[in-house]
Amino acid sequence: MDYPTAVDYLLSFADFERSGRFRDRPDVAPVLSLLHRLGDPQLGRLTVHVAGSKGKGSVAAMIESVLRAAGLTTGLYTSPHLHSYTERIRIDGRPLSEEEFARQTERLRAAVEAEADTLGERQLVTFDLLTALAFLAFREHAVAAQVLEVGLGGRVDSTNVFESKELAMITPISLEHTAVLGDTVQQIAAEKAGIITPGCTVVMAPQPYEEAAGVIRKTASAAAAPVIDVSREYRWKKLSHDLRGQQIRIEWPNGAGEARLPLLGAHQVENAATAVACADALRKRGVAISAGAVERGLQQVRWPGRLEVLREKPLVIADGAHNRDSARRLREALTDYFSCRQAFLIIGTSADKDIRGLAEELAPLAGAVIATQANHPRAMPPDQIADAFRTLGVPVAVEQSVAEALRAAMAQTGERGLICLVGSLFVAAEAREHLLGVAAKI
Repeated sequence: MDYPTAVDYLLSFADFERSGRFRDRPDVAPVLSLLHRLGDPQLGRLTVHVAGSKGKGSVAAMIESVLRAAGLTTGLYTSPHLHSYTERIRIDGRPLSEEEFARQTERLRAAVEAEADTLGERQLVTFDLLTALAFLAFREHAVAAQVLEVGLGGRVDSTNVFESKELAMITPISLEHTAVLGDTVQQIAAEKAGIITPGCTVVMAPQPYEEAAGVIRKTASAAAAPVIDVSREYRWKKLSHDLRGQQIRIEWPNGAGEARLPLLGAHQVENAATAVACADALRKRGVAISAGAVERGLQQVRWPGRLEVLREKPLVIADGAHNRDSARRLREALTDYFSCRQAFLIIGTSADKDIRGLAEELAPLAGAVIATQANHPRAMPPDQIADAFRTLGVPVAVEQSVAEALRAAMAQTGERGLICLVGSLFVAAEAREHLLGVAAKI
């Protein structure tokens, strides 16, 4: 099995990321059964589990980088990817090679075929297999710590396969995937808090909705899991910044520290404070993490496609903001970090996203908009995006590809202009490939 064959095999199963069709699943029994057949490769190492609506990938990347700086061999599992499925599974910060990805998939296939009779009407999905693939790689590389980002929700996510773990981290919760997770913030919070296991430490990032914080606290209390409330116990601020990062200061009850963070935006300073809280929680559990390791970990983190500067003249920025809350934070960051009063926006998003909410948050900053679409089966038609901005009085054009949209925007923008690609990580990925070439691949 080679890499393209491995990907084709994985995508032959139900893939909610590409189809948008989410299977109703009462529990994680199918993936648990598969993992048991594989010898439970998810067990036997320190586990940090990250759920939430916004920032969970960034926080997961920061925690992994800190643990690696502390001298631990690490495994990081995140989704989606920018350029290659191999990015989702990283050992000591490096994606699996295509050869290893294919080899592990071949090993996995035999177990999946053996599971067919056991599962009956229940079915495995692509994300189940990718998750199992990550655990196989982590076991083979004997990683000491694994950091896992939830794919969707938490309670019945493929990663929620532990009776106990060291740390459950909940990033800010907002309305998202309401057709799957529930119509209210409380319902969504209950799904996210489903990753909390008895006795684990819960790190709760600042929550924009007190109702969500209440659900997290209640779930943690029922599990006798202590809660670290970042908003109450930590303080953070930006000291300075340039186009490639920012100097930040984080304060906690018994100390303070500064670090260079190669990610932009006030939300990333908040994410860094949350990652520091996670390091503190793990230190209290006996993990040797020095202040120097925290500083180095934050300084070395790499998480592209999030307020990433791709070119300077004109300034071209790519960001994966895809809902109202993240669009608001993007608008604030463009104003604060880039002194932007008017931007040329290139927007493409998935079909299930709140394009009206996105448009209402970004319209005040939009001098002009090009609506486009990524090469993805769930992409929203550009005309639908265009209509949302036209209704708000924003000049809009339509281009059928991200590359065409970039060419059109750059032809209309002088060297002092700012172009921002937004709406989907898939759009950010295609912009990176167009502007940075093969070298952009991670």
